[in-house]
Amino acid sequence: MATEEQILEALSTIQDPDLNRDIVSLGFVKNLEIDGGAVRFDLELTTPACPMKAQFRAQATGAVQALDGVESVEVRLTAQSPKQRRERQGSTLGDVDTILAVSSCKGGVGKSTVAAHLALAMQRQGLAVGLLDADIYGPSAPTLFNIHRPDMFMRENRILPIEADGLKIMSVGFLFGDAPAVLRGPIVSKYIQQLLTQTDWGKLDYLIVDMPPGTGDVQLTIVQQAALDGSVIVTTPQALSLVDVARGILMFEKVSVPVLGVVENMSYFVCGDCGAKHHIFGHSPQALEERFGIDTLAELPILPGVSDLHTCGEDAREAMEKLAENVHRHVGMRRVEGEQRPTVEALPGALRIRWPDGSEITLPNRQVRAACRCAQCVEEMSGEPLLDPGTIPEDIRAEEVQPLGNYAVAIRWSDGHTTGIYTWDHLRRLAEMA
Repeated sequence: MATEEQILEALSTIQDPDLNRDIVSLGFVKNLEIDGGAVRFDLELTTPACPMKAQFRAQATGAVQALDGVESVEVRLTAQSPKQRRERQGSTLGDVDTILAVSSCKGGVGKSTVAAHLALAMQRQGLAVGLLDADIYGPSAPTLFNIHRPDMFMRENRILPIEADGLKIMSVGFLFGDAPAVLRGPIVSKYIQQLLTQTDWGKLDYLIVDMPPGTGDVQLTIVQQAALDGSVIVTTPQALSLVDVARGILMFEKVSVPVLGVVENMSYFVCGDCGAKHHIFGHSPQALEERFGIDTLAELPILPGVSDLHTCGEDAREAMEKLAENVHRHVGMRRVEGEQRPTVEALPGALRIRWPDGSEITLPNRQVRAACRCAQCVEEMSGEPLLDPGTIPEDIRAEEVQPLGNYAVAIRWSDGHTTGIYTWDHLRRLAEMA
């Protein structure tokens, strides 16, 4: 008969490719039972949608089955409980496992189309998904799903969502139709609060919130009313859009919502004649990762008919399936606790950075300020510097230092510059150059 120690040792050979640790040290193995030659245990994954769950089950079964004395193996897949939400009385979000915001601080980048496709891709994976169109002034769901002025019903003081393509959908456009929403800010926030917390979502694996562009009252209302598990920022490769990516990252981090990554929409198109990729808005490999320190979840091409959810081609579906898998992975990574981050201390004339391993570096303020790679300091297309180092004050200081998750730090400088985001890798390289 195999012992508990032997079984755990066998299971410790299975690595989570995203977390770079084995499933035993991660605490995934639960409720191990040994009954003679029969072995049973749970694998508690980070999320029910973990794309590795089938592979983990097969690997765990094979590893334990290979031990002497083991006759049968039962692997039960479970998932970590979502973070506790402080639900207000009457809120309908209690049975929602994961709430994600799909955001862009600039309009016209395809955010709503990406949000709808992401929700559909998750639904095709067998998950229960809801989609909230939170743009009061420019709702997109009625057009994307071709649902105009549907009959709306309530049950026990809860709004029943519209079900289409396997999704539960809610939009103010279902209520107002094509009429403009001429509303002041406080009324808009009340509408959003009602749509979010009084829609009868039921039990969902994911609720995707299609955020309106910007960083104002509506965004704050959603953050206050729902404990968001993460955000996805949609952008295009254009300089103006990338400037707004920085604003979006800073907004979400200020309200303690982790940014899972960036979707680069309209990244390129493939020539129908020669098959070559053309990056019409410019392209620099890993540019988003290098600048912001967060992963690019997808580079979506320009595809004909992508805004028609019912007739889009296989290429669009495949791209969105990959996006959904990357989102699942990053949700799981954010749920693993104990991840340490560096700390930054502002000194007179310098910044001191301490790493989790105990080492530290000290960088002069002027060196760090001169190394900013935001769109105001570096030309987007050529990469040429726009900032003249000679214009940086000798006595420049960091007035605010804001850690951005485990990937970067934002610094507000005394010269008024506020859009500088420095990845930890970038700061390490600056120390090596000194």
